[in-house]
Amino acid sequence: HIIGMIFAGLLIGPHGFNILAYDSSFELFGDVGLFYIMFLASLEINMQEMKMAKGGAILLGLTAFIFPLAIGVVANVVVLDYGLAASVLLASMYASHTLIAYPIVARYGLSRLRCVNFAVGGTIVTDTLTLFVLAVIGGLYKGEAGAWFLPMLLVKMIALTLVIVFVFPRVTRYFFRKYNDGIIQYIFVMAMLFLGAGLMELVGMEGILGAFVTGLALNRLIPRSSPLMKHIEFVGNAIFIPYFL
Repeated sequence: HIIGMIFAGLLIGPHGFNILAYDSSFELFGDVGLFYIMFLASLEINMQEMKMAKGGAILLGLTAFIFPLAIGVVANVVVLDYGLAASVLLASMYASHTLIAYPIVARYGLSRLRCVNFAVGGTIVTDTLTLFVLAVIGGLYKGEAGAWFLPMLLVKMIALTLVIVFVFPRVTRYFFRKYNDGIIQYIFVMAMLFLGAGLMELVGMEGILGAFVTGLALNRLIPRSSPLMKHIEFVGNAIFIPYFL
């Protein structure tokens, strides 16, 4: 069904039969859909398996980033005759990938397998490095990349990650104790998702990284079989993820 939605988007979009314009609503809900995929993936990770698989996930992520980046930079400089900054930016796009097939994996109940945790962990390592390259090249292009740009970006990203990991779960736990209504809890979780994504964009990185880290932070507070998780999955798979596709 995911492949069908992608083809449907091509057909009805501005580059197909031009039935629907790619307006601000599609752009907004498409971004939310991408956040949702990353958020769902991190929510459904088996944290025990992830701890066991983290070495392999890091190795997979680094390998999937370094090799395409290195080959891409050389090809872009030698074959396409691009400058170094353009070559690195383009090569980082060769390295990046998203968890677009994740809803299929989740539908078959495979999301907690160790190999899936490897793939999810490796993807977020690769994409974090790619987003970091994007932020640095963007800073150079905007004239913001002084001597302290790179260290400050790293410090801000690490500081925000620590805030999300340690503060978000405590606030969420308190809220869940105080309010047990499913709809209110869902709205609160969405607020935390968008807050994490928005804060990550505020420090100079992309929102998908904030969405993923928020999901990891709330992983233990939202059990796989809970009604809240059912609400999160239903709304994402029925509305936001189709918009993104």
